[in-house]
Amino acid sequence: MSFVDTFKQLDLIELQLSLNSTTSADVESALRHPSGDLDALMALLSPAAIPYLEQMAQQARQISLQRFGHNIQLFAPMYLSNLCANECDYCGFTLSNKIKRKVLNNQEIEQEMQILKSRGFDSLLLVTGEHERKVGLDYFARVLPQCKRHFSHVSIEVQPLETDQYRQLVSLGLDGVMLYQETYHPVTYAKHHIRGKKSDFFNRLDSPDRLAQANVDKIGLGVLLGLDDWRIDALVMGHHLAYLENRYWRSKYSISLPRLRPCSGGIDPKVPISDTGLVQLICAFRLFNEAVEISLSTRETSQFRNNLIPLGITHMSAGSSTEPGGYAQPASQLEQFDISDERSVKEVDEAIKSKGYTPVYKDWQGDWIMD
Repeated sequence: MSFVDTFKQLDLIELQLSLNSTTSADVESALRHPSGDLDALMALLSPAAIPYLEQMAQQARQISLQRFGHNIQLFAPMYLSNLCANECDYCGFTLSNKIKRKVLNNQEIEQEMQILKSRGFDSLLLVTGEHERKVGLDYFARVLPQCKRHFSHVSIEVQPLETDQYRQLVSLGLDGVMLYQETYHPVTYAKHHIRGKKSDFFNRLDSPDRLAQANVDKIGLGVLLGLDDWRIDALVMGHHLAYLENRYWRSKYSISLPRLRPCSGGIDPKVPISDTGLVQLICAFRLFNEAVEISLSTRETSQFRNNLIPLGITHMSAGSSTEPGGYAQPASQLEQFDISDERSVKEVDEAIKSKGYTPVYKDWQGDWIMD
């Protein structure tokens, strides 16, 4: 048994019909008892919930303060490689794009890490394209101990691995894995993942089970908002999250809610999500799951990111580069997608403080401030 079996029992068309037929009474009932209730999550994600957005925001803020206090954890992505063997039409790393390709060596990794440490970071997300031969398990096993010497929390966002491979990386200090389904619509998934191992929808869908079985401490789910109906993608991700928490309760979970951003050779969203829609989505998930971490990337504008801080966000990247070696040598035309929030780490830090929150760099040292 894995989530693949649960997913095959879901009727996406029926879910869409139910979501779109949600009434105001359903939303009001959901607001009274939202926690852990998938029917409530459906109501809160529905168009019928839009008039209740202010109430949702107030409840989300209250829950976040009770659970996390006035704290925002800061982290930095560090891109190790843009080499990729997949053809995905929304990604700047896609195989057919004529961009410069690079895999960082140990010395270049050291340079990137020193820059990030000088900016105060202690939480690192290692990101690569998906290329098993040149950027696979052996590469990760070599790089991870190097990074753990400098950072107390190291996560990866790479291609799916097997359970034993994840166990090996956990033994080397791996703390978390972010592995996003992109979309839970199989037909849409096949349309955008044209060739390469990432085109295997069910292998990717099965990966969080393998992560949990390998005792990975933190598992991140996510969808790329805009590839298909974002409300249904978010709802099915809620089903996925609930399944994992119920079955693998020892792991912690996070979600990421990136909107489709411009990139070299990229596509336009099939179902665009507005700022209001993203606010609704964040609030709905905070009401549905009080403990899940919610991450916000630099894909969003600085002003919008500032406004989202009180609504349930727990983690933010800052001063990010989406190209390998981009901290030491920026603007070398290797990036995965365009960034909207180009502020420095110091500027993001000051913005968080201006909202009455504390930017946290080293949660392992007990810097969290509870109210």
